[in-house]
Amino acid sequence: MTGLGAVFRPQLAPERLRSVARIADEAGLEELWLWEDCFREGGISTAAAALAWTERVRIGVGLLPVPLRNVAITAMEAASLHRMFPGRPILAVGHGVQDWMGQVGARAESPMTLLREHLDALRALLRGELVTVEGRYVKLDDVALDWPPAGPVPVIAGATGPRSLRLAGAAADGTLLTASTPPEGVRRARQLIDEGRESAGRAGGEPHEVVVYLLTATGADGPARLRAELADEGLASVPDLGVAGDAAAVAKAVQRLADAGADTVVLQPTGDEPDPEGFVRFAAEEVRPLVP
Repeated sequence: MTGLGAVFRPQLAPERLRSVARIADEAGLEELWLWEDCFREGGISTAAAALAWTERVRIGVGLLPVPLRNVAITAMEAASLHRMFPGRPILAVGHGVQDWMGQVGARAESPMTLLREHLDALRALLRGELVTVEGRYVKLDDVALDWPPAGPVPVIAGATGPRSLRLAGAAADGTLLTASTPPEGVRRARQLIDEGRESAGRAGGEPHEVVVYLLTATGADGPARLRAELADEGLASVPDLGVAGDAAAVAKAVQRLADAGADTVVLQPTGDEPDPEGFVRFAAEEVRPLVP
């Protein structure tokens, strides 16, 4: 079955999260995703609050920029969430937006090296291992978590370009794709991820989940809002990107991404979505029954 989720966009004030999270939980939505966009809400703080306010919905953070975080802190926070709310947190890490990283003095000379070192160390720490590493960016000396997760914790990597997608396949347990990824882009991403898995000898291992955002607009003004956002992002000329319409139209767009290789599709409202609570309920109650 194709997983389905929705995004709480950080253009909304943090105090709005409670009502959106509770509706997601009550309506039966599978996943609610949060963003750690500079300089809006913090990913871990909002995830912890959303998890505490709800009972069953999984809470994703897509993504935590690794230049901002010591890997030990990432591991400590991830482990704490997984021990308090077993099976419900989903954490993705990635390069972050390089201009934002530059603004805070955290831009890495080699983002690929940093992400690889962070992924390797993070996954080892979450397995409960004692880690010593002297990398270019990640340096740990006999570090182990006192309270590692009770069971395996998948680590997802956000990726867009070919090198990052191959790295995700080689060093992560899943991949998060942005809303700028049409079905053909998902298909190509799967190929690159598989190449990375093959190169790392992981092709026969655990399944590698692919999560993709789908820019979605509903209501009478939905097509206009979708066009405006795609134009603002410089994506107006990309074919088959985003969807505007009723539940049937959205479900068909979800299915196209699933057919291309996505395991989970997360509906991303436009930044000016007028009814975030209604959008989450729409995803859970109207779109979900139409997605196999």
